Amino acid sequence: MGSSELGLKIEIPQKLSTIAKLLTAVYDHDGVEDFCFDQPGDSQAESLITLVEKAERLLKSRAEREDTQASFLLGQLYYEEGRYAEAETVFDGIKDREPQALYQLAVMYYDGLGTSHDQVKAVNYMRRVAEKNAGTIRYTALYNLGRAYLEGYGVQASSAEAERHWLMAADNGNPSASVNAQSSLGMFYSSPETQDLKKAFFWHSEACGNGSLESQGALGVMYLYGYGVSMDLQAALYCLKEAAGRGNIYAQGHLAAYYYHQKLFTKAAVLAKRTCQYEDINTTAKCTGCLPEYISKGIAIALFYYARCLQLGRGVPQNREKSQHYYTKAALMNPEVCKGLQMDITYGRI
Repeated sequence: MGSSELGLKIEIPQKLSTIAKLLTAVYDHDGVEDFCFDQPGDSQAESLITLVEKAERLLKSRAEREDTQASFLLGQLYYEEGRYAEAETVFDGIKDREPQALYQLAVMYYDGLGTSHDQVKAVNYMRRVAEKNAGTIRYTALYNLGRAYLEGYGVQASSAEAERHWLMAADNGNPSASVNAQSSLGMFYSSPETQDLKKAFFWHSEACGNGSLESQGALGVMYLYGYGVSMDLQAALYCLKEAAGRGNIYAQGHLAAYYYHQKLFTKAAVLAKRTCQYEDINTTAKCTGCLPEYISKGIAIALFYYARCLQLGRGVPQNREKSQHYYTKAALMNPEVCKGLQMDITYGRI
């Protein structure tokens, strides 16, 4: 329930576009016709400063006329600029009539942005958002409450409460509901403690149909091994290749493993080596929306299979010293995955 939902830093060109498009979409050129940032001789940094100043003036003038939407956008502008104390003041002033402001305050209290960390207050605010009939932001709040209950953030940890909130957030697969909740339910029902693979397959299917990259990779694995569904190699390869192409590291690892077992060693080695190059798991998670846990598993699988290719000279020149280096990296990346794959070697499955 942290800043990954709304607090990512935006690069300058994207931020310029974001501010201008947001303002023009909301106010339809009423007062924003001068928001041009492509003036000759202006650097992008100078244009951004100018645009922010103009946006602040416009939004302040409208906020003074009790325009709630303008007040929220002003707070959001401060938030994007890292002016968290000012953002908190604006959001706090409209939190009782603008659910998005209440939501942003919850995020700020959770992450301690411009204020002290207060997980209990963050959860209470998120619960208030969830109790409002406030469109998609309500679904997002319910999803975050599910995360809070699963991980014990600001509340007593409870898998049952996590499941209940995610089911409400998922809303029977509604595309306008929380796709993250739908995908999380797929993961939830795949866990040993709460396992129900048919439900896992259902929710991953719903989430995948609604655009979830995480669930598309998970579906590929389920089809490949027959987890919660009949084995279907064609469907498995379609999901894995599509997800891998879109940046799902877990799918890339499993696809490399599949190529290896089909004796397509060159393809296995090339894909595994490429996947091995991912090291910054948190950045990858933010870029792809995939869970860090499964990103680390995907990298570990790739590291292990590339090490195996190097050890035996399959698809690449044999290099036992280099293979040991990659085996070690795999063990450090995800000891559990590495242990399971080592057992596969011991019993002749690799």
